[in-house]
Amino acid sequence: MYTPTHFAETDDAEIRRIVAAYPLASCVVAVDGAYVVNHIPVLWVEDRLIGHVALNNDLHRIADGMDAVFIFRAEDSYISPNWYPTKAETHRHVPTWNYSAVNLHGRLDFDHTRKAKLAVVGQLTKHFEGALNGDEAWKMRDAPRDYMDGMLDNIVAFSVDVARVEAKSKLSQNRESRDYDAVRDQMHAQGKHDLARRMGDRS
Repeated sequence: MYTPTHFAETDDAEIRRIVAAYPLASCVVAVDGAYVVNHIPVLWVEDRLIGHVALNNDLHRIADGMDAVFIFRAEDSYISPNWYPTKAETHRHVPTWNYSAVNLHGRLDFDHTRKAKLAVVGQLTKHFEGALNGDEAWKMRDAPRDYMDGMLDNIVAFSVDVARVEAKSKLSQNRESRDYDAVRDQMHAQGKHDLARRMGDRS
């Protein structure tokens, strides 16, 4: 990922927050000279990504043990030159795009055992249901045992030991303060509050 120094995201807490807040990753694997791309919700637990794919998804047949990259993208926005207060003075501005992205690299390992599948589904369910529904969260035991057995039979668990992290936050850091503040205010005005939060107060 092309990352000029002034756009490099080095805050580990912010990197993990982006992954947690935008967990639907694009998983990319190079197989026999072609790119295989899947979109998979995952959890980053300590130094590992965990998730599962459908048994009918050939990814577990063709990519087990292979290097993969999981790409996460936070809220983003087109940036108009008209938003810069300095535009009227110099007119030396062009459109751009603000965004944050995280690439996590590692080896993709699949596990067909019932124990692994139960563990992954349990962790994903506890995390996402808990965040959404709190005490009313759906639990695996809410479904009939034979139904859950059938669902588990049709998935494959995976894990990725994260070997390398690339992260970029392009958030107008190269603009002077009044232009930066104006862009942040526009993000709030457009309802892109997470993007505005990530810009913060530069003063």
